[in-house]
Amino acid sequence: MKYRTFNELLDLIPEVAGKLQAFTESPMCKDAAGSSHNHQAWKGGYLDHVTETMNIACWLYETSPRPLPFKLEETLVVLFLHDIEKPFKGQHVWPTKEDRRQFRETFIQQNQIGLTEEQKNALRYVEGEYDDYSNTERKMGPLAAFCHCCDIASARLWPNHGSKHEW
Repeated sequence: MKYRTFNELLDLIPEVAGKLQAFTESPMCKDAAGSSHNHQAWKGGYLDHVTETMNIACWLYETSPRPLPFKLEETLVVLFLHDIEKPFKGQHVWPTKEDRRQFRETFIQQNQIGLTEEQKNALRYVEGEYDDYSNTERKMGPLAAFCHCCDIASARLWPNHGSKHEW
């Protein structure tokens, strides 16, 4: 499978790409790190991480031995948005995950990005269920689980890899 560039991945989700193209080209976005320490923690690592998660999604989706109950495009939108607050880190402080979630929701509303309930669930649980975990009720839906796999693979299997780093 071909490893797609960020722009090639955006071409797969034109409804989001068109709305956020200026954002992705801004220095704030291009310079953002993927994290402060744990993964893609270099200048430009944010876009490297998003590109990586979206490529992992394409690979897993296209090679899945079982049918998946969502479209690849739905997955790519979630992965594009899952860390959307990171480029704004220098302008905002988010003491909790809930604060980050609120920022993400505001960003999505301001940019008029329509999401399905399954995509909203995926954005909520892309990093895991944490305090919402229950042994009597499943919180994370199938799309969330798939996106979680993509995010964790990028962040923990290949934390030091990206478009500017050696494979």
